[in-house]
Amino acid sequence: MMGIRALFIATRLWLTLVGFVLLFVSAYALPGLFPLVQIGFLVFIAMIGLDAWVLFGTKTGFFARREVPDRLSNGDNNPLTIYLENRYAFRVAAEVIDEIPFQFQRRDVLFNARLGPRETQIIRYELRPTRRGEYSFGLVNVFVLSPLGLLKRRYQFGQDKQVAVYPSFLQMRQYELLAATNRLNEVGVKRIRRLGHSLEFEQVRPYTTGDDVRTINWKATARRSVATEYDAQGTSLQINAYQDQRSQPVYCLIDKGRVMQSPFEGMTLLDYAINASLVLSNIALLKQDRSGILTFSDDVGQILPADRRSGQVLKILELLYRQKTRFKETDYGSLYASVRTHIRQRSLLLLFTNFETVNALHRQLPYLRRLAKDHLLLVIFFENTELRSLLDQSATNTEEIYLKTIGEKFAFEKQQIRRGLAKYGIQTILTAPQNLTANTVNKYLELKARGLI
Repeated sequence: MMGIRALFIATRLWLTLVGFVLLFVSAYALPGLFPLVQIGFLVFIAMIGLDAWVLFGTKTGFFARREVPDRLSNGDNNPLTIYLENRYAFRVAAEVIDEIPFQFQRRDVLFNARLGPRETQIIRYELRPTRRGEYSFGLVNVFVLSPLGLLKRRYQFGQDKQVAVYPSFLQMRQYELLAATNRLNEVGVKRIRRLGHSLEFEQVRPYTTGDDVRTINWKATARRSVATEYDAQGTSLQINAYQDQRSQPVYCLIDKGRVMQSPFEGMTLLDYAINASLVLSNIALLKQDRSGILTFSDDVGQILPADRRSGQVLKILELLYRQKTRFKETDYGSLYASVRTHIRQRSLLLLFTNFETVNALHRQLPYLRRLAKDHLLLVIFFENTELRSLLDQSATNTEEIYLKTIGEKFAFEKQQIRRGLAKYGIQTILTAPQNLTANTVNKYLELKARGLI
């Protein structure tokens, strides 16, 4: 029974059968052709039996294995591989169908391969998940054809495997590597010119060529000159060395409400905010700051206090992975009360949310102003990219003129929202979803360079 279930008919066999039917029909008009057709058909039957024997004569004629990471990165192209090994003594053709999770909604994961005797081959492909959660991979189905190509034998390998899709840790590693090698500009992060010194003193050290002469410590220089003989080249000069202020609390406040459910390229704005929060938190830890997370919707969700211990990134990753979307109206009053209760030290608050109209901002502005009074508040909201593409097109009829006018009104309101927040000293970022991470990191480095945090 297992052999029958693994037996499939190849296209070549069906085409050959159609050819024999036509030959048998033709033999009625040409009787001398009938014996030849009979002999050919018997040879064809024998070839089918031979093909079945070579394919099913061994239990382990072919081997395959899927290699998938233990977890996938949301919003990124994740590499997967399928290892193939031909254990037959002859060359085979293989059709490989991978049973990927239903969340991808793809029916085209089919690969064709040809392998010589005892040959191995690796198939590489990528999957891009757009939702966090558990994904289930099925079997790897391989349909093997012998050189005759009349029958197929199906092999099935592997078993159901559960894989978790986490926030974009691949993007986090990319930014971490570029930050370590000082190449963040490759992903759109600008080089920020440092405006003066931070207020955190590090040490007094000897002057070297290129140091700012304004940092010379004349008292330390005088004491050293008394103790040692004056150096004509000026190497006895002492300067004050400063370092970036460290251990500053940086919190990502993530809105999980209805306004963050808008889709863009298969992902919601919430998932873009979660991915950016993971990258920003890791960059903050690399800059010796403390990073924390607070999620909220109609009520405050989870709070991870700011810290910079070695396991903080894993805590942030696990917390962001478990976040579920909510479609309720956001309650900024609860957010303000929670911040007042749990965040006592002045911190940088990065608020990921979205405002579509000025009226929506005015309803929440009193709470934002109170947050900005005690902390450095950065409000991050999103451009409507579909609206932008509409505005870039030329209107050709009355309906398009009407739609474009309405679009201009909404785009103008976005700029009004930005100006309204800046009026009260609230920092803002208005960005397209695909540029969110780079723009957020840019703003964080800018605020740090200006000594605001």
